[in-house]
Amino acid sequence: MKEVKSVEYGLEKIFEGAQDFLPLLGTDYVELYVGNAKQAAHFYKTAFGFQSLAYAGLETGLKDRSSYVLVQDKIRLVLTTPLNQDSPLNDHIKKHGDGVKVAALWVEDARSAFEETVKRGAKPFMEPTVEKDEFGEVVRSGIYTYGETVHMFVERKNYNGTFLPGYQKWESDYNPSPTGLKYIDHMVGNVGWGEMNTWVKWYEEVMGFVNFLSFDDKQINTEYSALMSKVMSNGNGRIKFPINEPAEGKKRSQIEEYLDFYGGPGIQHMAIATDDIITTVTQLRERGVEFLSAPPSEYYADVPNRLGDHMKMMKEDLNVIQKLAILVDADEEGYLLQIFTKPLQDRPTLFFEIIQRMGAKGFGAGNFKALFESIEREQAKRGTL
Repeated sequence: MKEVKSVEYGLEKIFEGAQDFLPLLGTDYVELYVGNAKQAAHFYKTAFGFQSLAYAGLETGLKDRSSYVLVQDKIRLVLTTPLNQDSPLNDHIKKHGDGVKVAALWVEDARSAFEETVKRGAKPFMEPTVEKDEFGEVVRSGIYTYGETVHMFVERKNYNGTFLPGYQKWESDYNPSPTGLKYIDHMVGNVGWGEMNTWVKWYEEVMGFVNFLSFDDKQINTEYSALMSKVMSNGNGRIKFPINEPAEGKKRSQIEEYLDFYGGPGIQHMAIATDDIITTVTQLRERGVEFLSAPPSEYYADVPNRLGDHMKMMKEDLNVIQKLAILVDADEEGYLLQIFTKPLQDRPTLFFEIIQRMGAKGFGAGNFKALFESIEREQAKRGTL
């Protein structure tokens, strides 16, 4: 499958157009607004192997919300819930359900990040703010991106605390073992009809990103539905934000379903990297995590053809991969393995992707048809196709 701006040119060639006014060091944390943070934290610990890290709430002086911070390797999840009817979080949860509010980015200078993006057209969410405690200080600022989603800039070079000022260390006797999740590979956003190019331009002009890969509705389609997608990346390639929009089809696409149930644009899924997807997925299944159904056996019979020469370097047992319903794809630089959970809440919105890269820099273009047919099977069960 042809990919626009293909990875065959190498990362340096792809990213040479990225601007350097907004140097990003990585993903700092992802904050979800949820209906019950205590119970959600128990779920993410039990099902995915996250560990207790920090807490803020009534005991730390907060009156309108509680936040539980979970960690696994380089991933930090913040689960935040309102404590009373006057909290502004209620409106967000009523409209969107449980979902990602903040994709926080680690920066050297949060003041500069705010100034540079706002003067290029970003809508402010939070002016640069210094937060202090006995462990030092953190500077944070924030801007809105699509929908009500926020990019927070976090400068923590002068801080040695557990998470952020205002949080206390969360001690818990219950910390299930990790499942091998390492870091956030990318986060995918869904936007409305005709909005993808608007947000591509926004990331280019406001954030200095480049369009890493592009897929149109001729590449991403099934018998019933289609969508379009463009992958945006910062200059060092550490932050990748694919952006999807619906395309015309016989029936309602997964993007339309998301927009209907989320109530507008937002983050559809987080792709989390692992070094051993077979072990990770085996453990997740044992802990009750539900994944999309497996593609037909013909899909796995065709894997050697899709991988070509990369099949020689493949270490994983294809029979085990098929048993676990893991998808396989390749590009010029290697192959990748990926699998997608079912939605993590009752609304068919946010889900996780588990991904293992073996050299490949793409996003599983060869898996799109099998993946979206699997999603459509779930939509059919829900009566939303």
